[in-house]
Amino acid sequence: MKTFSYAICMSLLLATSAFANVSVKSPINGAQVGSPAQYVATSTTSTCSKGVASMGVYVDNQLVYVVNGASLNTNLTLNAGKHNTVVEEWDYCGGATFTPVAITVNSQTGVWVTSPTNNANVGSPTNYVATASTTTCSKGIASMGIYVDNTLVYVAGGASLNTKLTLSAGTHHTVVEEWDYCGGAAYTPIAITVQGGNTGNVLSNLQASAGWKSWGELPPTYDICSSPCPGVTWAMTQGIHSPSMSGNSTQFNLGGTTPYADVLWSIPLIGQGSTQGLPDTAHTLLPTLHNFTYDAYFYPTNLAVTQVLEFDISMYFNGLGLIWGNQCRVAGGNEWDIWDNVNARWVATGVACKPVNNSWNHVILQGQRESDNSLLFQSITLNGVTTTINQHYAPGSAPGNWWGITVNYQMDGNSKQSANTTYLDNFNFTYQ
Repeated sequence: MKTFSYAICMSLLLATSAFANVSVKSPINGAQVGSPAQYVATSTTSTCSKGVASMGVYVDNQLVYVVNGASLNTNLTLNAGKHNTVVEEWDYCGGATFTPVAITVNSQTGVWVTSPTNNANVGSPTNYVATASTTTCSKGIASMGIYVDNTLVYVAGGASLNTKLTLSAGTHHTVVEEWDYCGGAAYTPIAITVQGGNTGNVLSNLQASAGWKSWGELPPTYDICSSPCPGVTWAMTQGIHSPSMSGNSTQFNLGGTTPYADVLWSIPLIGQGSTQGLPDTAHTLLPTLHNFTYDAYFYPTNLAVTQVLEFDISMYFNGLGLIWGNQCRVAGGNEWDIWDNVNARWVATGVACKPVNNSWNHVILQGQRESDNSLLFQSITLNGVTTTINQHYAPGSAPGNWWGITVNYQMDGNSKQSANTTYLDNFNFTYQ
């Protein structure tokens, strides 16, 4: 183990703080937390063109955790009491900087919420970070969840959670709760006010909405094929109670006989065929929209046969076609790809996509239409870990009479076209 010198790091901080940064989302400085304590942080450097090499966490002068890259997300088991901790980054040029985080680890049973703080003013999506501990159940914490205005909207297995929730503007009474393996529970109430103005308009629970359409897609051209479509079969069932977070999830099934056949599900939101009461027949709304967020929970039941899961935002107007396509390549290397509209091809991002099997996974995709109508792929968030993409692509073309916004969900078949089932829940779309 390396020892950590506060004096050395203070000199490094004075020398480099203007050019490098360690941003710690959890825990916040001075926080009371349970054990394990969740550490979530990112770092940047402008003095080293090669970037950040690694990050680490010191606890009471001891380096206890190191990870390669410019971000970390880990749980550390810590003794009860006060600890001086430090999150540090090291770049490829020999530079370093850090952020100190003093914490107090509680030994009692409880739920410790580091974000948001009680009575905070927040934006949307709102980041929730919390840990839990118990002294009454030797088997430990089974799961944690978040209630918003008396409705359970999120559940995660284990003794910690880190997720973003899309919430409407206004005051909300939220509760973070833990359930242990012995039937016990504890909770912490968190009152928040979501700021209006820039949070956008939210279309909620789209998985339960009427108006979904579906098509098969057969290789090698992948032109859409209406049911019945020889070689690929599919089904969609709404109103599923289990597995479900809201009590109203939707089941998606893929099957058939043609290897690598796909199924596309799509729902029109704004413009032609709007299922949300937004037909925009005068074409006055669509041209004003620039910022979009796809926010959903998905539940894969057999990742071993899952080829690809795809999540898209599509916008059509004035003869332009803008598709913010994002696919999680599971069987093809556990990586996120984004869609090149002009060349009609997928482009690897280098960002890992490793969803959890038989569990709810939270995906948030943010895209922007620039002033010149180019597409900006802003960021991808999976299970609380956000990666900035910041890639621009030119728009494609579309028939001049197409005016609208849709969101899509797609499942791709594998080499054996193995039968596969997934679920969607708490599917929200934000536009502004």
